[in-house]
Amino acid sequence: SELIKPYLGSKYKVTEVPKSLIFHMSKHSGPVNEIQWCPVWEQSHMLLSASMDKTLKVWDAVDTGCCLKTYSCHSCAVRAAQWSSCGRRILSGGFDSMLHLTDVETGKQIFSSKTEFRISALKFHPTESNVFIYGGFSPEVKAWDLRTSKVLRVYKAAVQQTLDILFLPEGREFLTSTDAVSRDSADRTIVAWDFQSAAKISNQIFHERYTCPSLTLHPKESVFVAQTNGNYMALFSAQRPYRINKKKRYEGHKVEGFAVGCEFSPDGTLLVTGSSDGKVFFYNYHTSRIIRTLSAHKEACVSAIFHPVLPSLLATCDWAGEIKIWQ
Repeated sequence: SELIKPYLGSKYKVTEVPKSLIFHMSKHSGPVNEIQWCPVWEQSHMLLSASMDKTLKVWDAVDTGCCLKTYSCHSCAVRAAQWSSCGRRILSGGFDSMLHLTDVETGKQIFSSKTEFRISALKFHPTESNVFIYGGFSPEVKAWDLRTSKVLRVYKAAVQQTLDILFLPEGREFLTSTDAVSRDSADRTIVAWDFQSAAKISNQIFHERYTCPSLTLHPKESVFVAQTNGNYMALFSAQRPYRINKKKRYEGHKVEGFAVGCEFSPDGTLLVTGSSDGKVFFYNYHTSRIIRTLSAHKEACVSAIFHPVLPSLLATCDWAGEIKIWQ
């Protein structure tokens, strides 16, 4: 993209809150679960979307707002999808219990595997590009090696479902958020794992009685944020013992049972989240105050993500199957 080229060599500028709608893209016939910009900066005009309509789509979300390709490898809702680090493949998992690694250009499956449970979360390892972790409607989370097409490790948590997975920097440890909230205890809502040994490091991280549908890491500081079903985001240290910051809470948006994602801006100054009322909320990371809200969608806005290179370009998606690009 000619629009991206001038920014490739330069330092990322300060993120501004976007004000105007650039593209309104709606070709999905079901809710969009996830969107992600291509991680290869030269190809970051491409946006990946995964939907309940059983498809994955790749869009030119910078120049034209057009759908470039649709992938229909799943027979049920696609709950989780991620670009490979080289930007040539897409890993996806769905409610059909299938894992697929798809070649972006040809649309062919490089790898497919039937798993024992419906998949709701997956993440590539940050430094080992052939390894990924996936979880879903099962007490187990598994690490898979694409070179051998085998399960590398099994992480056993006494839970019913994994909602999200977050690798900590360097990938030695990772976090899972689960739905293990009971009346008498809120332990195990966020679990920290040692990647190599599969040992549980801690399950005493979050003590409120809410599930956390999504987790996100700060781009510069050693902290992470958990979106909670208590209609607020909580801030934690990303180093042991992963303590919660009791002085900061990001509240004002609504979650209400939706898997609403949250994300930091690339410069780390803003925390952005969707809301079940269709709005997007922009919080000042340092003060935890709401800077602005954007009335983005009519249905629940489940994801809002800033572009990695272009300052202040934002993609949002909703429960009606629509994707919008803002600047």
